[in-house]
Amino acid sequence: MTTTTPPAPHTAPTHAVTPSRVLHSEWHKLRTLRSTWVTLAVACALVIGVGITMGATYDGDDSEIDTVVFVLLGTQLSQICVAVLGILVTAGEYSTGMIRASLTAVPRRLPVLWSKAAVFATLAFTLTFATNIVTFLLAQIWLSDTDKALSLTDSGVLGALAGNAAAITLLSLVALGLGALLRSVPAGIGAFVGLVLILPEVLAMISADFVQDALRYFPTKASASLGSMAQTGDSISPTAALISLCLWAAAALITTALLLKRRDV
Repeated sequence: MTTTTPPAPHTAPTHAVTPSRVLHSEWHKLRTLRSTWVTLAVACALVIGVGITMGATYDGDDSEIDTVVFVLLGTQLSQICVAVLGILVTAGEYSTGMIRASLTAVPRRLPVLWSKAAVFATLAFTLTFATNIVTFLLAQIWLSDTDKALSLTDSGVLGALAGNAAAITLLSLVALGLGALLRSVPAGIGAFVGLVLILPEVLAMISADFVQDALRYFPTKASASLGSMAQTGDSISPTAALISLCLWAAAALITTALLLKRRDV
């Protein structure tokens, strides 16, 4: 008499949680949200629209302004749009409850935060840099016969265009960190506007030298230095500005990471 061994029950294949899979998941979530492309489209349109307007209406009155700063004045508005998107990337998941699924799928938690930051920063920098180049070239159609005539190959131009894009990206990473820290879209936007945009203007009213020196390393002041072709008397060097912005972004993300490990969600 022989016995037969019953077939082993079918089990669903398991997939290990790897950095590449977490990155792919976060990229899929980011690119499939309509708000991502609407927000970025508005940001790009603001930069290009203001840049064309500045070039078409230039009459020589603003000759002392750095050419790259002049044509990219629209980034003062677009940076708010990109920052809001950064807040939505993190705080938006808390508002919908999707963060529970994300953290359940990746129990170690921190890879989710790092992947969100990496995917968002890559997309924000790529589109911002491309928009800056397009805006510069379009504005030069009207500026080619003026004292602001420049080309992409001129010294410092590409560096300033890339620096501006890096500044906006790093500012937005600060916003992303604030969104995850506060877990609320309105609170994140309020904190970014109040702490990053308004607080430096309030502190600027204090005439003490140490306050004025410290303000040069605040995010908005540092971003202005990073996106300029020439260093002015009251600005820091592009290298110092880049380091300063990296430290601000790192502080926001590391603080968020520490709390993410300790919180229930």
